Amino acid sequence: MAQAGSHSAAGQMMGYLYQCELALFELAERSWQDPTVELRMEVLDDIEFLYEPGLAPIELLQSKHRGDAGVLSETGKDVWRSVVSWIDAVKQLGREAGSPMPLLRLITTQVAPEGTFLYLLRGSEPRDEASALTKMEVVAAATGPASTAEDRATFLNLTPLERQELVGAMVVCDGAPVMSDLDSKLVRALGIRRPEHVDAILDEIKGWWYRVAVELLERKDPGRMRASVSAQELTTRIDEVMDHFTGLTLPITEELRRLTEAEVSVYSNHLFVAQMRWVGLKDRAIGTHLRDYHHSRAQRSEWIRTFKVSEAELERYERRLWDEWDHIFVDSADAIDGKTSDADIRRIGKDVLKTTMRTVADMPARQGSATEGWVGRGTMHSLADCADTSEEPVGWHPNFEALCQSHNYGNEQE
Repeated sequence: MAQAGSHSAAGQMMGYLYQCELALFELAERSWQDPTVELRMEVLDDIEFLYEPGLAPIELLQSKHRGDAGVLSETGKDVWRSVVSWIDAVKQLGREAGSPMPLLRLITTQVAPEGTFLYLLRGSEPRDEASALTKMEVVAAATGPASTAEDRATFLNLTPLERQELVGAMVVCDGAPVMSDLDSKLVRALGIRRPEHVDAILDEIKGWWYRVAVELLERKDPGRMRASVSAQELTTRIDEVMDHFTGLTLPITEELRRLTEAEVSVYSNHLFVAQMRWVGLKDRAIGTHLRDYHHSRAQRSEWIRTFKVSEAELERYERRLWDEWDHIFVDSADAIDGKTSDADIRRIGKDVLKTTMRTVADMPARQGSATEGWVGRGTMHSLADCADTSEEPVGWHPNFEALCQSHNYGNEQE
């Protein structure tokens, strides 16, 4: 682990994270007025806004995060690197002199001092572009500092008209909130109105947003790339997340994925796996049910941990599932007599499993709530996993209770 000191990259990493979350904030702000606007990252600038892929951006945004805030220097690297970045971007756009310029915004946590050209270019009034240009040319022509000499020379090499147009498009947004203060701004911009769920809602939206950011920054794999993300897409995602937390709805926060071999091996000796083997399920089919069990258990634990549901309510849910299983099991097992072969008994058990899984897939943990099929299916497997200790056991094989008594927690297979 890197230690704080001269080689620490903590500040740089914070800058990257800030850029990502600032992009979310900026898009959320725009979504209230214009849902058609789209956002790109790291194409021509840190953040860009446009109306559709292929069109010239309407805004180029540079983000600068300094945790200790302080004063924004008109001779500093943050300013002049931003200026050169904009010069390069405008050239790449192939813009002709006199044609509309994109808005060039510098968002910084530092504060522009009065009397500097940066102060005169702030978004708030009064704004004096002519005086700012004169001051900026004086700073650019000065002998120091050496760290920005090349960038300042690049600015001076522009024609007078190009310098005038560039400065006219620049907006300095100083005193922006630092990373630790950005969440409160995000909550308002995203329109989160449920104080009891603010953290959970924000976490869900951020989780989605960071996945989008990775796709926006992908440059090698075409299958994982996206050109931009629209304000409309963000508002749709916000609505989906908010719906999870309204009324009776229990939020589904787990995302299905294929389990790793290590995760599968953890469950290999569990009773619910043996129960599936007793009715003849093969490894591939068992693996599908393992996924339901794994994610359902994690989702129920998350609901308990975040106080979305009580243990008593989950127990009532399990009781409803048990009742459905009991009807299916009794109806199926009633056809068995002394002449029924072992193969037919296993087939009946497999039918009990399949029918139960189809039935409980549509049963939400809270009545009236939305659900995912794997929640009910996985919960049934949890009940089957404790069939050897439960007063009301669940199983698939018609003789599962006797089999449970002799179960040795090994890889059993009929």
